[in-house]
Amino acid sequence: MTLSVTNTLTGEREDFEPRRDDDVLLYVCGLTVSDDAHLGHARLWMHADIMHRWLEHEGYTVHHVENFTDVNEKIAARIGEDELGEDEASVATHFMSDVIRDMRGLNLKRAEVYPRVTEHIPEIIDLIETLIERGHAYESNGSVYFDVSTYDDYGKLSNQKVEELEAQGEESERSEKRNPTDFALWKAGPVTPETAAEHRNPDLEPLTDPCGQTWESPWGEGRPGWHIECSAMSMTHLDDTIDIHVGGRDLVFPHHENEIAQSEAATGQQFANYWLHVGLLQTDGDKMSSSLGNFFYVADALSEFGPDVVRTFYLSTAYGSEQTYSEETIAEAEERWERLERAYEAAVEACDSPDARTKVEAPDLRETLDEVRENFTRAMNDDFNVREAMAELLGLASAVNRHVADADEYDYRALHEAIDLFEDLGGDVFGLSFGDGGEGGDVTIANDLVQLVLDVREQEREAGNYERADALRDDLDALGVEVEDGDDGATFRFE
Repeated sequence: MTLSVTNTLTGEREDFEPRRDDDVLLYVCGLTVSDDAHLGHARLWMHADIMHRWLEHEGYTVHHVENFTDVNEKIAARIGEDELGEDEASVATHFMSDVIRDMRGLNLKRAEVYPRVTEHIPEIIDLIETLIERGHAYESNGSVYFDVSTYDDYGKLSNQKVEELEAQGEESERSEKRNPTDFALWKAGPVTPETAAEHRNPDLEPLTDPCGQTWESPWGEGRPGWHIECSAMSMTHLDDTIDIHVGGRDLVFPHHENEIAQSEAATGQQFANYWLHVGLLQTDGDKMSSSLGNFFYVADALSEFGPDVVRTFYLSTAYGSEQTYSEETIAEAEERWERLERAYEAAVEACDSPDARTKVEAPDLRETLDEVRENFTRAMNDDFNVREAMAELLGLASAVNRHVADADEYDYRALHEAIDLFEDLGGDVFGLSFGDGGEGGDVTIANDLVQLVLDVREQEREAGNYERADALRDDLDALGVEVEDGDDGATFRFE
């Protein structure tokens, strides 16, 4: 069965055909690193990871690019807060480190590259200059705006008409623009205190001076707009046209609509052939978001539940659907993971026991094995339907448990194949850690051991044994564990 996907651009289910036979160009809209990542952010990461894994499973070479937005008004607004640093770059680096830690903790496959906006200012400026030369952008008071009226297909992703759209961008920009719907490609000057105040914690002292990084450009000192960044990074590391662009559903407009307009206006080519949008994670009936304060940090979820439970939670709902986080849904995920893990361990124990026989055949189990592989493949090729694919793994767990419980002698070949299926479909495709097969199987244990050392170190400090405490920190550093002391105690990350 050929992989088919729901393409937001056409609104239809389409067979997936990459531009190159064996290569897939995959771009994922990454995080603006202005805060620690929560489970809503991780839902996008997780489903992009599953897409990457399944495409590789089907024989493609996946060129996966996922950006970090490390220059943004929200980042600049946190300058001087707590111990985040006294400039925008320090704030971005702090949160980027935490995001990378969370990605590794979730056992995500690494992207081919993780480009940062601040590394691509020359490419961004070149792209803006091309748009100006082709009559699609104009300079105004040191800023540059994309002229939406020059691009006839504007609105084709979000199915909106230009004349029905509201104004884009900050209110302070509107007097500079030809049309209210035009959007910024380049913003003159640094971030003003007034703009920073819109994103700063009101309990903190306001910033009184202009802030944030700026760069010289043909239009004067300034900063890139949000939308132009992804176009420049995608074109730099992939191509003018890519196969799959993945992002959250809340980015369809204006971010992805603007990406299409500026990219296609610059190159004259289709920017992305397939647009896949991940549904939002909800809690208490609302979208999980930092601005609403109804979020659960990824680091806390990993610490409390472990990566396999968190991944199993996401695997209960197809990427295009909304998902709800609650105590009940995470408890269901814990139960499902425990069923899978127990069945895998039962299969291993039975397969390795003297009661596993070469000539014993269990027809029901063998039939289930064939059905699981076939149905799992059908589900994943049905727009990456992880919910149905997970149901097949759970069916395999039930079949293994029945065989082990009912048989006096075990079907060695069937149990061996069941173990392979758990490790292949559950491990390689779903990223779960069966036995020693998963890449992230030791993450929780490693975290616990480091925390144990830090607890001992704190006891030494309280007892006045500072040399011993420093020695423990040095030992951790030598093992690749970076420790940072703060007002709320020590935190760590793996380098």
